[in-house]
Amino acid sequence: MKINFSMWKTASWTLVKMDDKGEWDQLDIISKWLIATRSAVTTVTIFSCIIAGLLAWRDGYFAFLPWLIVTLGLFIAHGANNLLNDYTDFMRGVDQDNYFRTQYGVHPLVQGFWTKRQQLTWFAVSGILAVLSGIYALIYTGFSPYVIGLFAFGALVLLLYTWPLKYLGLGELAIFLIWGPIMITGVYIVLAGGWTENAWYVALAGVPFGLSVASINIGKHIDKLDADKQKGVGTMPVIVGEKAARYINMAALVLIYVVIAYLIFGPRYFTPVMLIVFLAGNRLLLALRMLSKPRPAEPPEDYTFWPTWFSAYNFYHNRLFAGLFILGLVVDTLLHIFLSGFWTAV
Repeated sequence: MKINFSMWKTASWTLVKMDDKGEWDQLDIISKWLIATRSAVTTVTIFSCIIAGLLAWRDGYFAFLPWLIVTLGLFIAHGANNLLNDYTDFMRGVDQDNYFRTQYGVHPLVQGFWTKRQQLTWFAVSGILAVLSGIYALIYTGFSPYVIGLFAFGALVLLLYTWPLKYLGLGELAIFLIWGPIMITGVYIVLAGGWTENAWYVALAGVPFGLSVASINIGKHIDKLDADKQKGVGTMPVIVGEKAARYINMAALVLIYVVIAYLIFGPRYFTPVMLIVFLAGNRLLLALRMLSKPRPAEPPEDYTFWPTWFSAYNFYHNRLFAGLFILGLVVDTLLHIFLSGFWTAV
């Protein structure tokens, strides 16, 4: 078994589909983990942590080693969540019969690549590594009550997201909160050693990215609405209907840019350099245009991302938006550090 660095890169950027168990067995352990946890999507956790790290650097709290340990821990925790998600849905019979999940990426349990015991083992090892990172964060902050609260909340969502939250129409809200204000604020206060006067602004600064991640999740749940109805999975689109869910998704996308504009021109927390995110406007308009119409019954000719549709366009928007958001934050941070009198807060 050779280390396949090329597969690491591929699995970190795109969802891998594989049908040959022999090919799967030849993969190295990291490649299997990246594919099974759908790391092309879980990289949003790294983006959230980068955003938090930049905001902490701007306020003089950044330390590389704690940031790295917490970031890796959260990334692994996200992967553990996906492993548990797949196991829970498999045990409940949700992922059987060519369900949506099995059409766009490897599902080791459904495809017979892993046994149930192996799936649980991978989850347990991932969970232990994530918990160790959390323990480090607690020690680093002197057991800050804010970090304890966030640690407990994150563990609770990890265990309860697949069931019952996703069945009660609360999964999309949980995604927004976790990968937006909670994770970004959480990493920030770990680096700061506790709550600071800027923490509420950090939470608000996490809203745009959280919305962009939630938009992917809402899009995915609209894409598989019919399948979820048949399986009894009560996602938000199942509860409110396809049309309402599409408009909620559109509102979330627009709100991303409204919040950023407010943070620039309201409290002046961001400098005008953050307007760079509007360069993702073409992808925003494309996503909005697609969401304005019902999902087609069949994919257009040469469309290669089926059965994902709305989620694919939202993911396409998220990738550019996230890159521009982080690029803008880098410059914004440098301006705050080296030109402290520029665009001062009101």
